[in-house]
Amino acid sequence: MSALPYAGIEAGGTKCLLAIGHGHDSILERHRLPTGDADATLAALRRQLYAAHTRYGGLRGVGVAAFGPLQLDRQSADFGRVLATPKPHWRGADWRQVLPDPAMPFAIDTDVNAAALAEHRWGAGKGVASLVYLTVGTGIGGGIVIDGKPLHGALHPEIGHLRVQRHLQDGEFKGVCPFHNDCLEGLASGPAIQARTGQSLSDLAASHPLQAIVADYLGQVCAQLLLTLAANRIVIGGGVLQASGLIDAIRQRCTHWIGGYLPACDGDALSSRIVMPRFADAGLIGALALAMPASD
Repeated sequence: MSALPYAGIEAGGTKCLLAIGHGHDSILERHRLPTGDADATLAALRRQLYAAHTRYGGLRGVGVAAFGPLQLDRQSADFGRVLATPKPHWRGADWRQVLPDPAMPFAIDTDVNAAALAEHRWGAGKGVASLVYLTVGTGIGGGIVIDGKPLHGALHPEIGHLRVQRHLQDGEFKGVCPFHNDCLEGLASGPAIQARTGQSLSDLAASHPLQAIVADYLGQVCAQLLLTLAANRIVIGGGVLQASGLIDAIRQRCTHWIGGYLPACDGDALSSRIVMPRFADAGLIGALALAMPASD
């Protein structure tokens, strides 16, 4: 283990979390800061990192797991910047401004890609070749790791905006996504559930019809991910997954939508392929993982 620690930042809409440590099992300190406008937030994080840099005699690198969209292409002039986000005062913000030394190693990815990396390296997906991480809460996001590397393309995965087939008992609900109305996020996120019932899914009885509807939508997307990516494991976290029995119902609906076409997709097999996360703070742990070489 190196004498110098790494730093990881998880940036959310209301708060930023900062960890200094050598990995998921050796965190030296944690900090929580409110997410304000970009200039104030980045300056506050830089002060924390500069203090840690001084305290430990240096940092080996900084990883940032942030809300998107982000420019992740290192060859681009705007690498590390926030793109066309709806968050006020964040468009164009440069995450490299948090570095206490501009020459310090720096890595950035979406919060869900970072969470996927944490679960793949140290958590519920350790040892598998390909992993998808879904978070189902205020929004729905997805990260993909293949052979130890987060998947990037023209941008980064936006699984929450995939379309799903409407449930027969849900035909009257318009959906809450401001872009697509009834994409997965518009139908199965926490705000979508609240819009129908005024309650969270955990507050409803397991027999409430909405549990079956949400399970069906999430089961559909799991089936699509198994069909398109041949994912070895799908890890599903977020507040909506705290509803009792939901993960089992998702597996059952995934089996239904696979329709017997793929092997190892019956109920018993999916109990080890569609799982809950190990880490409650997977995004923050993933930010550390981004900063660290896989060998550490």
